[in-house]
Amino acid sequence: MASTPTREVARRVFAREFNDASYTFKESDDDRAPVYVLLPTGQRANRVFVVGTLTETEDVGEDSEYWQGRVVDPNGDTFFMYAGQYQPDAASMLRELEPPAYVAVVGKPRTYETDEGDVNVSIRPESISEVDEATRDRWVVETAERTLDRIQRYADADLDDPAVDEYIAMADEEYDQLSVENYRQSVVGALESLQDEQAETSAD
Repeated sequence: MASTPTREVARRVFAREFNDASYTFKESDDDRAPVYVLLPTGQRANRVFVVGTLTETEDVGEDSEYWQGRVVDPNGDTFFMYAGQYQPDAASMLRELEPPAYVAVVGKPRTYETDEGDVNVSIRPESISEVDEATRDRWVVETAERTLDRIQRYADADLDDPAVDEYIAMADEEYDQLSVENYRQSVVGALESLQDEQAETSAD
């Protein structure tokens, strides 16, 4: 009996780090091997889990429906996602949802190169569901914790040690101009915006 491939863990990541994750790789030559995007904090991601505010949807297809959705995290940074005929459930959600709405998205990172040579990163959604504010708030707190864990592991790594984590070494090589401290600012900003919202709510 053929074994079914295990589904990859969906990584939680804020949009600023996700949009910087322009390097992709495979770990085998098999055509069906998963494609990973390398997070600048030194972790591979074949799937991501994001929650934020769906601010805009648009059918950008020419011959058939191809939906673009913009999801904004608490820092005001944007995840772009695209769903067409091969993601019918996600496409129908983007067709039917009325922005603004809180949504939870699980999907695969995808990169593409622009005519100018820049690499853009987007999500090909496997599922999109409308959620409440409490779910968004929990995602922010948990994503902040996971991001800080990755930053700490990166900061503690000895890059001269041959036994250093291979993804941290790869991130150091591929993203040498990026500082992981940028993502600490994303964590602080996200948590502060959450506190501000809660303060406003209690004031009302």
